[in-house]
Amino acid sequence: MASVLYQSIETLSRDKGIEPAVVVGAVEDAIALATRKYYKTQENMRAEMDRETGEIRAYVFKTVVETPEQVEDDINQMTLEQARELAPEVEVGGELRFYKDTTPLGRIAAQMAKQVIFQKVREAERDTVFNEYNHRAGEVLTATVKRLEPMDVIFDLGKAEARMPKREQSRLEQFAVGERVRVVLLRVDRAAKGPQVIVSRAAPALVQNLFQSEVPEIYDGTVSIRAIAREAGERTKIAVMSRDKDVDPVGACVGMKGMRVQSIIRELRGEKIDIIEFSEEITTFAEKALQPAKVSRVSITDLAEKQIEVIVDDTQLSLAIGKKGQNVRLAAKLLQWKIDIKSEEEKRQEVESQMQAMSGGPTTPIEQVSELGDAILEKLIAAGITTVEALADMTPEQLEEVPGIGEKTVEKISVAVRHYFGQYEEGEERPVAVSLASEREAAEPQEGSMEKTPEAILAEEAGIGTAEEVSNLSAEDIADSEEIDSVSDAFSDADAREEQIELDNDSVDSLVNESQENSDEGIDDGNDRG
Repeated sequence: MASVLYQSIETLSRDKGIEPAVVVGAVEDAIALATRKYYKTQENMRAEMDRETGEIRAYVFKTVVETPEQVEDDINQMTLEQARELAPEVEVGGELRFYKDTTPLGRIAAQMAKQVIFQKVREAERDTVFNEYNHRAGEVLTATVKRLEPMDVIFDLGKAEARMPKREQSRLEQFAVGERVRVVLLRVDRAAKGPQVIVSRAAPALVQNLFQSEVPEIYDGTVSIRAIAREAGERTKIAVMSRDKDVDPVGACVGMKGMRVQSIIRELRGEKIDIIEFSEEITTFAEKALQPAKVSRVSITDLAEKQIEVIVDDTQLSLAIGKKGQNVRLAAKLLQWKIDIKSEEEKRQEVESQMQAMSGGPTTPIEQVSELGDAILEKLIAAGITTVEALADMTPEQLEEVPGIGEKTVEKISVAVRHYFGQYEEGEERPVAVSLASEREAAEPQEGSMEKTPEAILAEEAGIGTAEEVSNLSAEDIADSEEIDSVSDAFSDADAREEQIELDNDSVDSLVNESQENSDEGIDDGNDRG
């Protein structure tokens, strides 16, 4: 019959889920350590327990070697000759035991033995837990909330405790002690001080298990889950595919009136779920993954690096990106591709810039900015800024780095460039644009008008009627008309016209003289007729 001590060890073993031999070994090691401390010796010490009587005996053992030259440790080794004096039947490699009296062991030794036993039992328990759960990573377990800590939640798995860190929790969930929930076993951490089983409620495997439980088509394999992307507490995207052409995979997961998916949403405490039909064609899959946004087109930009470009309408850009980029981020996780999403306007500007770069781009000389003085132009050209486009692309900070350019000069340059591109603020005067070329064209005779008479030229330039009317005017009328035009031009803002008028003055003077002669001849003829 087993002793009372051994029966207690068996009870402890059942409670901790470890073998009784492990606990017995822990007790023997504890007694051996306490005996060594009591006798203050460095000799090899062991202990053994009698299961029938419960007696624990400690002893020192020495190893037998053949010759004195082989003795490396005088305390724990002895020669064959010395050993046979004590035990004639001993052989080389054998051991001799020297039992120690354990009755003098006091309270301190007993306390030390207790600590050693607890440590050994705890290590054995952790090894048992590791062997039980290490191969079950990714499995969904039903656990009971045992206690709530400031950052972690401790669960009771039955044979062990499990810990759920803050990062593995959903922000929507709050737990109560005694509540039963489903968790995903992530890993077993042997180095952890507390519970070494780590579980999660944020892993995608939890969503997959819930769909398998709620959707019979997934459970029997008719519908398969191809990919899952999840941000716990926010949104989950799940791609499903049907092996039966007559079964709609999305409809099977949603259920009649959404009953199936709503049951899963309740389990996840209100987390949003997007169910997407899987497609082997990556462009088609990308369009569906970015729902609810409507995609204009998808193109593969780098097949080796798995990069795609998605173009959406300007009104759909924010919806496609999602709150804080969540929609496009989940879509990228679902596809396992990098997604570069752009609006139609952004794409158009990009194409225009590429075309401009291919054509070399505009290179307007900086001298075309008329409001810049010669001194500023010299400083800019000396700094390598020779085009208006390069000057317009520079920031005020970059301009101030140019030698000789200060804050006021930067402001003047900014205004000059703005005016060059026709951008005027309220209250700024716009210059009157006068085309000298057009004035010269008006002054020069056009093709087919080389035979104009002086009367026609005067009528056209002075604006006083036709050529016939000019021929009937007196010299005084023509002179008065020229004087009016001269006064009007003197007060005109179009100073560029003055040069052309001066060029035409000689022609007008000759025309006046000729008209005067014609008038005199007419008067003489009248007198003769009289």
